[in-house]
Amino acid sequence: QSKEWFPHALVPYSRGRDFEPDYEWSPEEAGLPAEVRSSLFVNLLTEDNLPYYHLVLERHLPEGSVWKEWNNLWTAEEAQHSIAIRAYLLTSRNCDPVELEDDRMATMQAGYEPDFNHLAELFAYTSAQELATRASHRNTGKITEDETAFELMRNIATDENHHFMFYRGVMQAMLELNPTVALEGIYRTLKNFQMPGTGIPGFLRRSIEIAKAGVYNLRVHHDHVLMPLLRQWGIASLENLDAKASELQDKIMALPGEVLAKAERFEARFGMA
Repeated sequence: QSKEWFPHALVPYSRGRDFEPDYEWSPEEAGLPAEVRSSLFVNLLTEDNLPYYHLVLERHLPEGSVWKEWNNLWTAEEAQHSIAIRAYLLTSRNCDPVELEDDRMATMQAGYEPDFNHLAELFAYTSAQELATRASHRNTGKITEDETAFELMRNIATDENHHFMFYRGVMQAMLELNPTVALEGIYRTLKNFQMPGTGIPGFLRRSIEIAKAGVYNLRVHHDHVLMPLLRQWGIASLENLDAKASELQDKIMALPGEVLAKAERFEARFGMA
């Protein structure tokens, strides 16, 4: 059961002031470290791109169904996240408002068109993406050293967890109804998983900052997304599969080792080992 919360109750409006016409932002105004600002920036612009994510789901859902109701509710809650993060960043002076708006325009003009071949891919992706977002928001809050930001990200992460549980349940039902199709969707999604924020300007630089800070990186992906999904879906214990499904099962169970090897190489490269 989700718990209602309001951005206006968490945003520190008393810390805000006008942006004068000739205002130029300086990092010296920010109270948060660069890696935390990058994480909030990327999280916000990802949420801003919400109309495209809504459309991706809308195209696959039957008219007049409870699925449509879910999609609308999910969209409304995700929009609340962008409202809250933007208000926090601007009132606390933890972002360049001009850069934020320029990059928002660029991100939304670029759009988002994932190549999902089947509903199994779509819901495997939303399951992984919501779980990844939960981890990212939680970890961002933990390293802010700002009580307001921590509480804000805790509420957002809790929402993302509720979203994750819904999508996880959809995939669980698909595994029971048609394991071969479901496993194919899970494999294709997890093998090539990327967060939707990859189209944000400067994403590579910011993602490296975020990864080095431990907010979201390959080890976090392995420990807090990939392994929990495989365990909760019971992939390893699936039985009575046809030949194709058994092959997909083996491929999926090999993915954690591949991701962990990449994580170790990244950590060695950046002195995180």
